[in-house]
Amino acid sequence: MNSKHQSASDTVPSDHSSKSTNVHVPTPKFFMPVFLTLIVATLIYIGVQVSVDLAHVPPLSVYSIILLATALLIALGFEFVNGFHDTANAVATVIYTNALPAPVAVMWAGFCNFLGVMVASGAVAYGIIALLPVELIMNVGSGAGFAMVFAMLIAAIMWNLGTWVLGIPASSSHTLIGSILGVGIMNYLLHSSGGASGVDMDQVAKVGKALLFSPLIGFAFAAVLFLLVKKVFKRQVELFQPPEGNKPPPPLIRAILIFTCTGVSFAHGSNDGQKGMGLIMLILIGLVPLAYSLNKNLDSEHLQSFNQLSNQTATAIYAQHADIPDVEARAVLTTYIQTRENSPEVVPALASLTEHLGTRVAHYGDLKSIPEQEVSSIRNDMYLSSTTFKRLEKDKQLPEMTEAQAKSIKDYRKNLDAFLQYIPTWVKVAVALALGLGTMVGWKRIVVTVGERIGKHHMTYGQGMSAELVAMTTIAAADGFGMPVSTTHVLNSAVAGTMVANKSGLNFNTVKTILSAWIFTLPATICLSGGLYWLFLQFV
Repeated sequence: MNSKHQSASDTVPSDHSSKSTNVHVPTPKFFMPVFLTLIVATLIYIGVQVSVDLAHVPPLSVYSIILLATALLIALGFEFVNGFHDTANAVATVIYTNALPAPVAVMWAGFCNFLGVMVASGAVAYGIIALLPVELIMNVGSGAGFAMVFAMLIAAIMWNLGTWVLGIPASSSHTLIGSILGVGIMNYLLHSSGGASGVDMDQVAKVGKALLFSPLIGFAFAAVLFLLVKKVFKRQVELFQPPEGNKPPPPLIRAILIFTCTGVSFAHGSNDGQKGMGLIMLILIGLVPLAYSLNKNLDSEHLQSFNQLSNQTATAIYAQHADIPDVEARAVLTTYIQTRENSPEVVPALASLTEHLGTRVAHYGDLKSIPEQEVSSIRNDMYLSSTTFKRLEKDKQLPEMTEAQAKSIKDYRKNLDAFLQYIPTWVKVAVALALGLGTMVGWKRIVVTVGERIGKHHMTYGQGMSAELVAMTTIAAADGFGMPVSTTHVLNSAVAGTMVANKSGLNFNTVKTILSAWIFTLPATICLSGGLYWLFLQFV
């Protein structure tokens, strides 16, 4: 890199004493063949599972296969680059406190990310999707739908790669949300005269609060926790000194550091991994709706239960509802979602569409028996019903009802989520693999910045433990509430909080660089994805 343009990770701190060299420990020779074996085995597994999924659908055209492969490659590329940034943050503290050798820490973090991805609920994935304009979600298989997906992913990858090259710990979550906003805003500017919606501002506000407050929580809580640790363990002076060379921390502190690294990595996989899952599902639904639009694992008993709940829900919200044609009901509900202007027609339309949904699904007895065109239609109607209920509930526009009726509606919406919030196991495995690969390839730049450049002095054992513990609990809590947060923002803020609490000082050049990236990520990715979306629309 040109010396005239030094990155954040190239700036040498003034304090070289007690500097650990753990970050430069070479990777064992056995690692590469073992890892390549795992990659090949995983790819074979994914190929087999995709073949099984597509066995009962009409053969795809060459164009569709190329489009599907390209879209999946770009989506997994986003998760790969995500591993550069976010997963690397999880191992910075254990490496710079010598709790684990760098290669072991990276491999362990990759494994924990894998587990986190595999147990993810899907709530965060579909929370991200809910930011998108309703008309693009419902027509994701159209040219505009694919222009949307490609624009978002390419913009996010470009920004993430740029900040990684500069060694700046930018947030992949922040980047992706900016890309989504850019597409939504551009869609509105281009098609507002035709009734197009922009972005769901309520969902944006919810996500925005999570992204804004989580770093502040990380900073404050880590500072307070470090001060508590310093008070409780005041006699263990070595906890609050930088490591001497590659000397590991005391056993208890080492165990805590490894535990918290495990927790952060697991929580990161569970939270951040879902963002890629959601986008991959959009791609699959658009290209192969018959295989992926609805959860085909649901049995006939679930379908009959859904039919019953649909009838109960329709009666609960509008007892005397008329039989409104689905075309009219869809138009009313779509307009309401786009404009948020409630009219007397909304609840009757919702009641009618909800009742018809139950009848249509039960008619087939088995989801695998539903024709391709009908599958897409049923999914869109389910999405309309679910989104309308959320809006009416938030706006307190649902009619008064008994406790039993409220329970029926709650159960109905859970049933809807079971149909819609479906993520095949192979998608989780593919995302986990991409995250792990990214971590293995690009971890060092970001780890060096977190470990050496945020504070003026080397990280102590107590600081590493406090930062990781707060980051782990914050990310896990956000995942539990289905809220996307940034591992990067939380952990870096936590490290900064411990530096301030320890009075060791902050490296303001690095802090300014990180804050600049934080501030400019949203406008930069909004402009980039919006511009790409407009450009791609010219070719579809």
